[in-house]
Amino acid sequence: MRAVSKGTSVLKSGVKRLLGRAGFDIVRSTNNLGGVDDFIPFEATMRAARAAGLSVGDYIDEVMNGTPGATQSTIDELRDLGLFAANPNTVLEIGPGSGRYLEKTLKECSPDRYEIYETAAPWANYLVDTFGVVAQPTAGSSLAPTPDGSIDLVQAHKVFNTVPFLAASRYFFEMARVTRPGGRIVFDVMTETCLDPATVRTWATQGGAGHDSYPAAMPRQTCVDLFATLGCSLKAGFLAPMGVATTEVLVFGKAA
Repeated sequence: MRAVSKGTSVLKSGVKRLLGRAGFDIVRSTNNLGGVDDFIPFEATMRAARAAGLSVGDYIDEVMNGTPGATQSTIDELRDLGLFAANPNTVLEIGPGSGRYLEKTLKECSPDRYEIYETAAPWANYLVDTFGVVAQPTAGSSLAPTPDGSIDLVQAHKVFNTVPFLAASRYFFEMARVTRPGGRIVFDVMTETCLDPATVRTWATQGGAGHDSYPAAMPRQTCVDLFATLGCSLKAGFLAPMGVATTEVLVFGKAA
């Protein structure tokens, strides 16, 4: 769910089925740029979360994704790695979608400025109104409105496993550009660590036709080598739940 379109028929149908059970229908937004609102519709999801007595993020984890506590487990891992100990003053998130990682990040630190790049207008507006973040104009693979070296923590969760290789790579260059010396970059990708033969078979057979661009694989070493050329070294990595399998969260540090 994120700053790019997720034309994933299997997950859309699963979401529609779950919402249908709760008495809600998916209605495509007419004020959207092909982002998360095509995948997790704003109004229906908000109503369903309220009816379930859950926060939006917990509703998505528990009901839509079937992985209760998945978001919090990633935040806990990042906290244990000391990511929030430096109390980042500026944070940028690519594709926050419903804000489930954004909300939990703000419980760990209190940045003066939190920028988001989100193409789904209803969700972006909700995040601005609810959390006071700054929504930047979003072009799809550029962070142009953000100055060089201005961000302490750049993150993206459940984004790059849904986009093609080159689109993700363009974002990587931008993430390194906007991160200040000594800052951190966090994102997850579906590396070979996550793609053993049994998992590949599951992904290949459970989606059916029209499920060819998701999940998008990304070689781990490619990420490590690319960021090394941009002055960023790998500090840590761990697996996080995603759909029928896992995705790998990578933490980079930019040289001071």
